[in-house]
Amino acid sequence: CAFLHRQRACTTKMDMHTQINKAQALRKMHDRSAILLLPNAWDAGSARLFAHRGFAAIATTSAGVAWSLGYADGEQAPLAEVLAAIARITRVVGLPVTADIETGYGEAPTDVAATVRAVIAAGAVGINLEDGRPGHGPLRPVEEAAARIRAAREAADAAGVPIVINARVDNWMQHDAAAPAERLADAVQRAQAYLAAGADCIYPIGLDDRATLAALVQAIDAPINVAAGPGMPDLAELARLGVARVSTATRFATLAMAAVDHAAAAMLESGRFDSLASTLTYADAQQLFVQP
Repeated sequence: CAFLHRQRACTTKMDMHTQINKAQALRKMHDRSAILLLPNAWDAGSARLFAHRGFAAIATTSAGVAWSLGYADGEQAPLAEVLAAIARITRVVGLPVTADIETGYGEAPTDVAATVRAVIAAGAVGINLEDGRPGHGPLRPVEEAAARIRAAREAADAAGVPIVINARVDNWMQHDAAAPAERLADAVQRAQAYLAAGADCIYPIGLDDRATLAALVQAIDAPINVAAGPGMPDLAELARLGVARVSTATRFATLAMAAVDHAAAAMLESGRFDSLASTLTYADAQQLFVQP
């Protein structure tokens, strides 16, 4: 029994050491020396595909994870199920994984802290944290949103894992009558408060205007994350604008669903099975999970 106890303690210490190394590696990827391209996985299979393709790190998509679990986005998926999905992803890839925890699962900063502790326990070394209410609800007051980031940072510090906190400023997700200049000014104020509270990166999700993005980058001395998608500038132009990180949000998850939907519709309509042809075979998928 004493031997098994020592062995478990040694394994835990090695796992923590590995996780800290991953956190430090992810942190270094945000030094703005090169743009970081992050694919958003929704399950272990998509994560393994992205790792196989050679990405340096992997993010999760809250919507994709929720859909794969049978729930709508917006913190509708039970946190326990989301944590289990994150743990499966971190188990099958050796890369740093940053998890989208939406608004933090709870109204109080202490709730956010508990979620962060659980996400770290699941193997993640980074988080996305929104400043709106669940389901793209109205923005929280800046002081309240900053307190939630502070709680996340303090929880990570206490756990000994220097996670990367990507703070979303959801100004461009709001469908209100705010003027563009007013929206930008509020976003800058929020970003500065979030950085002071312990955030590492700012994510103006929904912002795709080049001039506004350039102004935001100039106003904030920190890495900026944008969401990839049709119509967005390419990586080279985003790098010239000063963007440090690009993630794919729900794009890969919806792309996969669209491919299956198209094939299923074609099969039903034609009665033929040509739409089931794939460049990725059973053997290819199986090989992704074969342990060396």
